[in-house]
Amino acid sequence: MTKLKHLLLLVCIAGCFAACSKDKAVECSGEIPKFPLPASAIAQFQLDTTAIRKFVVDNNIPDVKKDENGVFYQILAPGTGTHHFTLCSNITIIYEGKLLNGTVFDSSKGSETTFPLGRLIPGWMVGVPKIQKGGKIRLLIPSVFCYGTAAVGPVPANANLDFTISLNNVN
Repeated sequence: MTKLKHLLLLVCIAGCFAACSKDKAVECSGEIPKFPLPASAIAQFQLDTTAIRKFVVDNNIPDVKKDENGVFYQILAPGTGTHHFTLCSNITIIYEGKLLNGTVFDSSKGSETTFPLGRLIPGWMVGVPKIQKGGKIRLLIPSVFCYGTAAVGPVPANANLDFTISLNNVN
């Protein structure tokens, strides 16, 4: 009877590990999604877009584009390579994040840091794949693609964010 209990326990443990690795594979195999706006966010998105366009004009920022999701970006250096980004892509970056008033709220302080792309805010998931290894991008991200209506640390609710990101490696 003891052998049977141990065998059942082993099968259960193996099943748990198989289920965990299967979930991880599904999580990591995904393409970067499109980010449709919920109806409740459309008014805020319009305010964000107006504020970012004004910021770009007032600060004379050249070559800013708006992608199909609504994230504004300026490619400072395209980088090289042909990496196909997925939610599992690990990006090694140096970055700085500011509010539109210039207040720095987050930074890697010149040191490289690595993140899985799929665990970052939607604005980064949209913007980082626009460059390759060695590239640098400035993202002007509407609040709905950052933290939305939530205040997070020093970032107030409905804050549009300004990130400069150097992509040092991707795999």
